[in-house]
Amino acid sequence: MKRLVYIILATLVISSCGSTSLTRSSLYPKMYEEKPVTLLVMPPINNSANVDAKELLYTSISRPLAEAGYYVISPSISMDILKQESAYDAELFIDKPLRQFHDFFGADAVVFSIIDAWAKQGIGINTKIRYLIKSTLTDEVLFDRSCDLYLDLSADSGKASKDKGLLDVLVELAVGALNTALTDQIEAARKANYFIFQDLPVGKYDNLYLQDQDFPVDPKDVTRTVK
Repeated sequence: MKRLVYIILATLVISSCGSTSLTRSSLYPKMYEEKPVTLLVMPPINNSANVDAKELLYTSISRPLAEAGYYVISPSISMDILKQESAYDAELFIDKPLRQFHDFFGADAVVFSIIDAWAKQGIGINTKIRYLIKSTLTDEVLFDRSCDLYLDLSADSGKASKDKGLLDVLVELAVGALNTALTDQIEAARKANYFIFQDLPVGKYDNLYLQDQDFPVDPKDVTRTVK
């Protein structure tokens, strides 16, 4: 019996050690094989009940990709063109050949995002977002990752309110709610993007281009609670 316990414990240790051996090249080898330079960001696919989620997320996608060393086609320009060409609904293209986006935009890969959850939950905001980067030349999935993120909005405001009258406090709360509701949602999207793209192999315009293959990474799908 004692021998069996040792075997089980050893197996658990080996498994746990193996789970930390993920690297950028082992998890996303095709990013290094195809070496995309120019990315086209498609409008998000919104599966949530929040009708504003699509627009809110779209505004926050390009920056982390550009900071990772990629040339990102201007979202405002590409959005206008996609609308004119009746290509605004990304769900029509996510499982189709993407060569047309290479020929039309010069994109090496297309970035798809899928919103599965985006809602106020308790004292915070819960978002669940998945990203796919697909090659326009081979239609291969180069990058696939999701983040289930809870943005905790709790704060200790009682101390600051002690010296204020009730009316002042109520007015501040009302104005604050209006001003921060949108900001909080955008912040949730930005933080989800951070955890999704923090392990993305860097692009051509980053100093570590093709030198980050052995960087350790988290598993493909991550769950985070942040403030």
